[in-house]
Amino acid sequence: MGQFLSGLTRRGWAFMSLGCGVLLAAVLVGQRDLLRAGILLLALPLASLVIAARSRVRLSAARSLEPARVPLGSRTAVHLELSNRTRIPTGVVLVEDTLPYTLGSRPRFVLDHVWSRFRREVTYDVTPAMRGTFPIGPLTIRLTDPFGLVELRRAFSDVATLIVTPTVWALPTVRLSGEWSSSGETRPRAIATAGEEDATVRAYRDGDDMRRVHWRATAHHGELMVRREEQPWQSRATILLDTRLGGHAGEGPDSSLEWAVSAAASIGVHLTERGYAVRLVTEGAESRPPGWEQTAGQPADTRVQLLDTLAVVSATRHASIAHWPDLLAGSDAATGMLVAVLGRMQPEEANIVASLRQGSSTALAVVLDVASWTSMSAREAEQVRQAHVSQTLRRGGWTVITAGRSDHLATVWERLGLQRVTGSSVEGAA
Repeated sequence: MGQFLSGLTRRGWAFMSLGCGVLLAAVLVGQRDLLRAGILLLALPLASLVIAARSRVRLSAARSLEPARVPLGSRTAVHLELSNRTRIPTGVVLVEDTLPYTLGSRPRFVLDHVWSRFRREVTYDVTPAMRGTFPIGPLTIRLTDPFGLVELRRAFSDVATLIVTPTVWALPTVRLSGEWSSSGETRPRAIATAGEEDATVRAYRDGDDMRRVHWRATAHHGELMVRREEQPWQSRATILLDTRLGGHAGEGPDSSLEWAVSAAASIGVHLTERGYAVRLVTEGAESRPPGWEQTAGQPADTRVQLLDTLAVVSATRHASIAHWPDLLAGSDAATGMLVAVLGRMQPEEANIVASLRQGSSTALAVVLDVASWTSMSAREAEQVRQAHVSQTLRRGGWTVITAGRSDHLATVWERLGLQRVTGSSVEGAA
């Protein structure tokens, strides 16, 4: 009974209460006319509730996002198409879409007199102020009677996903060392950790030509081995993003972490458009082109995967620089260019980062002046620590540039390229 009466509005409950009171007063004073009025007041919300509950409303809804993936601060349009699938008209229908609070208030629409075969398209805009993935929906409808005594809620199950990617800044083309690595199965012999035989053979796979079987390696490994295919070389870049909670300052879109995420996205897109196979390495997430070992992949696919990964990156409390050597371990660490976007570090942590360059002939670091995102007054000690960290990285062979809150990444990238050119020979362009 309680669930049945839950559809009553405040006005409906007021009618019920007033009807009960009038009925009680009519019984006490013995007035038949007053008794009829009480019955009417009591029956009206109950009758409206029964009619609304038995109404066969069959509304269908179709939803689309245009576009479904947008950069931070850009607008996306949500298209809703509502239709009545029955021949029975309904009264007033209140339509409300569900949005996360970060996307603003919930849009509401009133559909008056939903006749048979009714169809209407509704469009509203959403401008996200934060990156991430956000569910749009489900759509809920509220059915009301003409007297406003009853309100029943029904919900659809469809939910769309809006992906908000970080801001990507256009970067100038600067001359950096282009690092080339084998895009196929043949690795440069200079980086082979095993012998020449191990660098030129691999395990047999279904479909391999038996003419490629390397019998001496097969006898040595105890399994069927084939010669690797020769493939052209490719240029590779690994982007290391610092997501330590203690390495950043500020809150929301104006934090140093958001600057770092946008910097990683911009650098990754910039290098991808110039033919690099780009992978992102960060605590708890990794993004690399499909078939990193075989090909640089399609630039559009790499860009989408990179931005989708960065869309959901967040500060990690338990992240530690001590884990970074493990993140970069493996054969991929021995090739290509390494670009790091770093937060606040201690000198001993800088020693670990400096050692990450062992496998890369080119290592670039954008070190954030995290203090510029705070209101710290003791700037001198912070500057000394920052200088010590930068000096440690440079001794490890890194090219280092410091970026503050007011610095634009395009300027930082250009300064990084100039510093690289003046500090080493020019081998290629990025």
